[in-house]
Amino acid sequence: MRLRFDERERVLKLTHPRGVKPAAALAWAASQKLWVQQQLDSALPAEPFVQGGVVPIEGADVELCWSSELPRSPKLHGGRLECGGPETGFARRIELFLKRMALATLSAETAEMAQRAEARACSVAIGDARTRWGSCSSGGSIRYSWRLILAPPEVRRFVVAHEVAHLKELNHGKQFKTLERDLFGGDVKRAQALLRAWGPRLRRIGVAR
Repeated sequence: MRLRFDERERVLKLTHPRGVKPAAALAWAASQKLWVQQQLDSALPAEPFVQGGVVPIEGADVELCWSSELPRSPKLHGGRLECGGPETGFARRIELFLKRMALATLSAETAEMAQRAEARACSVAIGDARTRWGSCSSGGSIRYSWRLILAPPEVRRFVVAHEVAHLKELNHGKQFKTLERDLFGGDVKRAQALLRAWGPRLRRIGVAR
């Protein structure tokens, strides 16, 4: 049995084998009160897209700025992401801007690495999966979390290298790891550690309080 605290949704998720009765699983979960309380105490608040808020874009902190006098379309200006239009739609416009930026950046980096790998991605798309930063289908379709645009470029490019390597090797064997390392061109273990360190915050960003 497994009990997990989803920090983004702020809910507990319990999984158990089919042979275990739900009542028994719930009883076991109820016995984990100390662990549950520790998770709740250590959980950090959501970071919604609001005027004056600060979020990372490519790993660098950027201040979110709204004014009715600014253009409706968000624009990066130094360390500020400025946006006008109705304030009620501010968060939605900021998220759409980041998703478009993520798709353009990830598509370009995927194409570049795929060319070096002598492979071809049939399509590149973005989503907002709860637990995966990227996925590659057997048909060559790659899907990324748009939140990667918030992380340092090193982290994002590692995920791209990982998924592009899957275009050639649908496994995690020796050949896959060699290709992943060659495509990334950096310290894979360091990038993995950075992704684990950044992951919890990335999933809190843009989530309403």
